[in-house]
Formats: sequence, C-alpha cells, structure tokens
Amino acid sequence: MISILLAAALLSSYQHADALDVLRQSHDLVQSQDPAPSRDPRLRAKRLRGEYGRYRANNDLLYYHLDIRVSPEARSIGGKNTIRFRMLDDDTRIQLDLHKDLAVDKILFDSKPLQYTRELNTVWVDFPKTLESGRDYSIDFYYSGSPKKVGYFGGLTFDTDPAGRPWVYTACEGPGSSFWWPGKDQWRDEVETMDISVAVPNGLTDVSNGRFMGKKDLGDGYTRWDWRVHYPINSYNVSINVAAYQHFSDQLGDLSLDYYVLPEDLERAKKQFAQVKPMMKAFLHYFGEYPFIKDGYKLVQVPYSGMEHQSAVTYGNGFTNGYGNKDWTGVGVSMKFDFIIIHESGHEWFGNAVTASDVCDMWIHEGWTTYLECMYVEQVFGYADALKYVNGYKPKVRNRRPVITQRGIHLAPPGDQYFKGALFLHTLRNVMNDDAMWWALVRAVYDTFKYQSIRTEDLLPLFNKRFEADLTPIFDQYLRHAQVPALELVFDASEGHVAYRWKAAEADFAMPIRVGDREAWTTITPTTKWQTLSTKLDNESFEVATDLYYIKIARRVLALR
Repeated sequence: MISILLAAALLSSYQHADALDVLRQSHDLVQSQDPAPSRDPRLRAKRLRGEYGRYRANNDLLYYHLDIRVSPEARSIGGKNTIRFRMLDDDTRIQLDLHKDLAVDKILFDSKPLQYTRELNTVWVDFPKTLESGRDYSIDFYYSGSPKKVGYFGGLTFDTDPAGRPWVYTACEGPGSSFWWPGKDQWRDEVETMDISVAVPNGLTDVSNGRFMGKKDLGDGYTRWDWRVHYPINSYNVSINVAAYQHFSDQLGDLSLDYYVLPEDLERAKKQFAQVKPMMKAFLHYFGEYPFIKDGYKLVQVPYSGMEHQSAVTYGNGFTNGYGNKDWTGVGVSMKFDFIIIHESGHEWFGNAVTASDVCDMWIHEGWTTYLECMYVEQVFGYADALKYVNGYKPKVRNRRPVITQRGIHLAPPGDQYFKGALFLHTLRNVMNDDAMWWALVRAVYDTFKYQSIRTEDLLPLFNKRFEADLTPIFDQYLRHAQVPALELVFDASEGHVAYRWKAAEADFAMPIRVGDREAWTTITPTTKWQTLSTKLDNESFEVATDLYYIKIARRVLALR
C-alpha cells in the first residue's frame, strides 16, 4: 500500500474532478511508442514511470539477483542487479529505471559494457545488435550512491534505533523501487523469481523477502545475508530491513512464521504477535493456502507504521491494538486487534498475490485489503462487529475524486481507494444477497488472478458471470465517478405510494436495494427513471438498509392536495 499512514493525508489532498471521460479515453497499458515528450518535467517523469511503452512492452522479466552492500556509516548503497528477461519483439533497446541521484557505474552484457542514456529517472539501455523475440537475455546493472529519503519514510532511509544502533529500511511503493535499486520500476511486469543478497556490517541483520538461504562472513567487517523469493514479486515490494534484530519463530502447519524485532521489544513482540496465528487462520478460511508458503511469513519491526512487503511484512504500530493505540474506525471494534498486523498482512492476498497492473487500479490493493479487514473481523469477532466496522469507514470517504485515476501517468488515487473501495465490495455483497455465493465469488477472484497483475476491467467478466448481470454501470459509478449514487424518495400520502429513482452519473445505473420495514424488507430495483411503490409507511417510518449499502438518501414529501 502507499502506506495506510498516508491515507488520512490523502483524504484531504485532492481536488474534486469527475474524470470518467478522460479515463475512458486514456491510453491502453501497452503503447507502441515511448511516452510523449512534455515541457513539464514532473509530468514527463510520471509518464516515463507510468506508461508501459514500447521499450518496456518488448520484454518480459524473468529473474533478478539484487546483490548489494549497505553502509550505514557512509549512508550509501552499491552493487549490481542481474536482470534476466525474454524478448517479446525484436528490438535494440529496453527501458529500465534508476533515480537520477544514483550513479550508473556500468551495464554489462556478455561481460561487455553497453551504451545507455539517462533521462530523469529512466535509463534507456541500447544493445549493439538486435535482441530476438523469444530469446532470453541477461545484463548486469552496476550502480552506487546515497539514496535520499522521500517524505515520511519513502525510498530508503538511514536511521538509528532508540539505542543509537544503525537502522536501515525501505518503503517505496509511492516513490518507486528505482529510488534505491535499478530495474523495471512499474507494476505490470513481475519477475518470476528473485535472489536478494545484502552485505551489512557485522552485528547487524538484514531481513528481506523470501526464504532465508544463509549468511556469510565476508572477512572485511561485513556479513552477506542471502534470501530467495520463489514467487512473482512486484518491484516496490522488494525490501531490505537492517538492524540489530532479535529473531523468534513459530509454525502454523507447514507455514513458517518468523519475527524480527529490536532486543528491547522482544517480550512485547512475543505477546502482540500472538495475533498472527488467528489472523492467518481467518484468511486461510477464506482463501485456502497462504500464497507464499515456500517463502514463509515474516513480520519485521520498523519505525514507521508498516508496509506489505511480500513475505516480509513490516510493522511499526507500537505493539498496541487499534491504529497507533487509537480506535481507527471509531465504532469500538478496532481496539480488539492490531490494525497494522491485519491490514498489512491482508495485502499478501490482495496487493502481493493479486496485483494491480497500473497504479490507477490501486483499489485492487487497498480497497480489497480494507475489505479483508472486515472479513477478518467477521470471522474472529462475528457479523455484528463486522457490520459496525465496515460502516465505520463511511465518514472517512470524501468523494472528491474518482477511485480510478488516469492510466499511464502514475497518478496515485485518493484515499477513497481504501474506504470507498471496501464499502463498494460490502455493497456488492448485499446486492448479491446470498452469502454462500458471495464468499465463493471472493475466493474465485483470488484463485483466478493469483500471481497476476490485473486491471479493474479484468474483474468485471467474473462478477458479471456470478451476478448474471452486467455490473459495468455499478462498477463505473462507484469507481470512475466521484459521487456515490443517491436514492431519491418522494412520498405521496394522498396516493399511498413512494416514487423512487437513482440519481447517478451512469445513465444505465440500476441496483437493487432493501427498503420499507426493517422486520420485512422489500427489495426494489431503482433505475435512473422514476418508479412507484405502494406503501402504508410514511417518510419517517419508511427505512432504507443504509448499513448494507454505501449510498446517499434524498427524501421529499409532497404536500397534501
């Protein structure tokens, strides 16, 4: 996630804009040409990172070996990334990324240096001969420098722990992996496997993604820690965490559970991290086997709130329940569990196993994982608490910008992607009105798209099939427009009926909803055209099941004639 810590800031940082027309006309993911030039370097940088242009689309990542040395004293990093890829088209150039503050030392192909051109944070790599479609190639990209911290904790940070010992950590979903290592810094193409080797001063531990393969004393005051990732991994999920960690572990069936914390926090961590097993059991109930079982699950202490680094989830919630020891949703449920453990671990399923192919569809990470919080609450604490919990998110939604942003320019969606995204899924559950079918659909989404990078458009056919209806207008209304649908009700006591319709930007919007008497709901299917329902209930007694849907209500009573 862009870090749930930033969500509150995102809530108020965007201006209203209903950009559906722009979104529908935005470029497809695969472009035949490079991103168009721009006089604005900031826009150019966003396009260079965001668009999946010719020199990204012409190859498919297979493997990385990131082999680096980290110097806390010099606040520097250096080494190489071995990049293996398969060409999909004949070509002589590929596009890679490394932040402009870091030096490209050399790029080798068959042990010979390659020519390259730097533009902002992009590295255009040129080959002396045509690389042939269908063949695999490998290059070694050497680099060095001192990465700069971005924002609260973005990129790579050189810090110290409360005892004054070095503490180095990464969190780069927002700024991008290229802030601290070279590669293909985008979301669509993931390597199939990866090795991570990190040399750090003796006495420190590096915790990275994947399975621990061993460590080696290099004889020069540094020890190399080796990790192997057995699954596809997005570049922003790759992480290093360097500190004087204490390690303890547990087991849940075949799944290893490993924990890394500062020595002073060991006992508190053992108590707080006991929540991992019931959390894991809850998610296994819904989705089956943990998606990265060969790599195991790790929870790693950091001084920021937390991030969903694949199989190495980072944690900084102070060993307290709630979010920063506060009731996150304000309805008395959040304090029953540690928000960061649940949310960041939930990303192992949505964000890490099922990944958005473009940042514009980031609700696939954040909206779904926020909904997974609700699923966890329901499984562990019951439906009543889950219903309170999900509705507790309604005040956090701003409805100033669409959840889905313009594709291809790496524009982060608003904070609504978390809360509105989860409320949208909650709404769909109640539109379906069959829990057995709903949970089967949630499982099918995960099973269908596991280890893939997808768009919102990829979800629709599966939803349409299970709902036996075209949900495009509903998806578009909630995700591609700023405002939620409003149910307009006009009561006419003299005629004994209520007129109703949806006020929505989507002309074909039609969504069933439960209304009338709470003890015996009537399900109606309003459209954007007026319809009438005979009722003996007046405005004050006519209810709408607003706890089951995320909508607005507009009521009006006609004067007696």
